[in-house]
Amino acid sequence: MEYKFHTKVDIPPFGSKFGYKNRWMFTGSCFTENIGGKMEEQKYPVDINPFGILYNPVSVAAGLRFLIRKKIFSAADLIFQNGLWHSFYHHSRFSSPDAETALETINNRIISSQAFLSEADFLFITFGTAMVYEYKPSGMIVSNCHKIPGNEFRRFRLTPSEIIEEYRQLLSEIWQVNQKLKIIFTVSPIRHWQDGAIENQRSKATLLLAVDQLVRGYGEEKCNYFPSYEIVMDELRDYRFYEEDMIHLSKSAINHIWEIFRESFISDESKIISKQIEKIIYALKHRPFNKFSPEHLSFLNQSMQKVKEVQQKFPYINLEIEERNFTEQIEEVKKIVKTI
Repeated sequence: MEYKFHTKVDIPPFGSKFGYKNRWMFTGSCFTENIGGKMEEQKYPVDINPFGILYNPVSVAAGLRFLIRKKIFSAADLIFQNGLWHSFYHHSRFSSPDAETALETINNRIISSQAFLSEADFLFITFGTAMVYEYKPSGMIVSNCHKIPGNEFRRFRLTPSEIIEEYRQLLSEIWQVNQKLKIIFTVSPIRHWQDGAIENQRSKATLLLAVDQLVRGYGEEKCNYFPSYEIVMDELRDYRFYEEDMIHLSKSAINHIWEIFRESFISDESKIISKQIEKIIYALKHRPFNKFSPEHLSFLNQSMQKVKEVQQKFPYINLEIEERNFTEQIEEVKKIVKTI
């Protein structure tokens, strides 16, 4: 008799496999950064959260529209709170005590991400919550409250119909800019506990219903759904897969989802390449017992050779940072080793 210790989630087929020659954009909740970050670390061409972490569908849509329309932010788009200039459309990582610095960071990222989106092959959109904050003075739904007092906002839950209508209009605009772009929706498995367990479930249900209608409406050639939410709820139904706060996912949970994602989307050729890159990244993180020894110099030279081999075989992979880092280390060690 075969014993099962969890129920396995069926992953829908996504057609052909892809890899380093494709461009991948990720936007949405912090779960987006978990998976997008894995790809970035392995040197896939990615753009992750050009507006920072965004949780609700309206804020994600607003950010994507700004990219499509090449919005340039001005001082009128900023607010000043607690000694910093903020944008209601951005995560606080874009905030600054200097308004010009904040605007420069925001606009430079919009320019680069707009160019990336226009040539991207995939756009992964992760919804975190259907709950939104509406700023009473302007009536706009904000991406981040930036610690402005809560009584200045109205909080409510979007309906599936509101999300569907928002994205029907948005996707039509996106495909005018990039016809080949495939949209992959996901719902974040990370719970939003502010309103408790019941409201969190209602919020997630709202997102799931909206995404289902969107995917059905456009068909698998244009839209699809990656079941990250279901993987956690069914395959990882155990608090050992969570951090100490019992809300965020542990590294092992993220790695489990990443492996399923990799099997679903990444080609065998790209998996082989990524293993070579992983060795380079591991070597870069290596901390020797004696960094000025001949043995460590030999290790650095071997690592540099691996970088050059990958660059020669796969010129479309960018390892400039790794090459520069190894070069600097080699030059530093050489100066000392010669004097020994």
